[in-house]
Amino acid sequence: METEKILKKIKDEKIKFISLQFSDLLGAIKEIIIPVEELESTLEYGLWFDGSSIEGFARIQESDLFLKPDLNTYSNIPWLTENGKTSRFICDIYAPDGKPFEGDPRFILKKTQLEAKRMGFQYNVGPELEFYLFEKQNENKTIPIDTGSYFDLSSYDGYKVIKEIITALKSFGINVETSHHEVGGGQYEIDFNYGPAILIADRVLTLKYTVKKIAQMNNLVATFMPKPIMNAAGSGMHVHQSIFDISGRKNLFYKKNDKYNLSKISYSFLAGQMKHIKGMSAILCPTVNSYKRLVSGFEAPVYITWASMNRSALIRVPKCFEEKNESSRIELRCPDPSCNPYLAFATMLKTGLEGIQNNLTPPKPVEENVYQFDNKNLNINHINTLPNSLYEALEELKKDKIIQECLGGHLFEKYINIKTKEWNEFKTQVTPWEINKYLDTY
Repeated sequence: METEKILKKIKDEKIKFISLQFSDLLGAIKEIIIPVEELESTLEYGLWFDGSSIEGFARIQESDLFLKPDLNTYSNIPWLTENGKTSRFICDIYAPDGKPFEGDPRFILKKTQLEAKRMGFQYNVGPELEFYLFEKQNENKTIPIDTGSYFDLSSYDGYKVIKEIITALKSFGINVETSHHEVGGGQYEIDFNYGPAILIADRVLTLKYTVKKIAQMNNLVATFMPKPIMNAAGSGMHVHQSIFDISGRKNLFYKKNDKYNLSKISYSFLAGQMKHIKGMSAILCPTVNSYKRLVSGFEAPVYITWASMNRSALIRVPKCFEEKNESSRIELRCPDPSCNPYLAFATMLKTGLEGIQNNLTPPKPVEENVYQFDNKNLNINHINTLPNSLYEALEELKKDKIIQECLGGHLFEKYINIKTKEWNEFKTQVTPWEINKYLDTY
């Protein structure tokens, strides 16, 4: 949308404040609020800010960065109306020399999308985000809002909050396809239309921001933490993926006479992701807590396999009907919603493209329930597993040159440093489990 049209729209809608939003390295939303009178100057010249104060950004001696709003992300924030309505833009980050800042996660995804575009591809994704809604009771923040299970009727409070979230998302231009109760008590899922990766990454960030805010307004706690409750279902972010031609009209993953209705391109894309999944795990499952979810018994994918009907597989091929061949896709099931969506989609795309460029072939599909395999069966079928911890994932990431190339030297170094510090903080903790287990025994 052109600058003049945006400025007129803002004037017509009587907007008083502008929220300039961007993502830090870990995927948390940051914002700067400006009065609407400063917007025209910001659109033309950008807005300077101190990058050294943002997690994973610049060092103190190179802290000057500036924001440039993406006009296509303009929308109104429905709950910010007191003392004047507020609109928002998602911003790209630039260095003082006017070049894109190499530590901006949104830039990393844009750069990878450009690589796909040069190959004649448009990368589409459709994530499914799960989250918990908890009541606020003193210091205990993990009391679910209800005791429902998969597809159960929501409690009145849960239904009320989900409706408010869906209504708020419409203000951001996000049309929800479905929402439903998930397996865990107080656990929900919201799905929206799939589309080009940068648009969907923006929407993932917006959805998380909206869910948390609406929950807070209802005196609840919303969390996208992968495993907030022991022995309960974890929260994942399964991602459906497809490659279209550059026009966005033809699905290049579809092949009519193939058993799985998959083309050669899709098999190579799938093979590339399987080849690099261990290194990608540090991006897709980026927290210590992520690996509490990735265990057998809770439908979380642990084994590096692919299949159609088998939901224990890492990559699943959903059924595709011939009359809807545009829906041909693969579903990566290990990511969780604590990841930075820009970095997640960028690395997923990069590794898939590497599979296409090198004409990789995936192993045979495994349609059996892999959770029931013993070690002998796993070895016979050459089935490997995802990393068991953030530490193992980081070690795999350090060995993966393709993912390092995707992230770039600056962001890769920052990411490793931040996540290594997180692991070191965790491994020195003495937990209640250890006290109960060992204090009287030794």
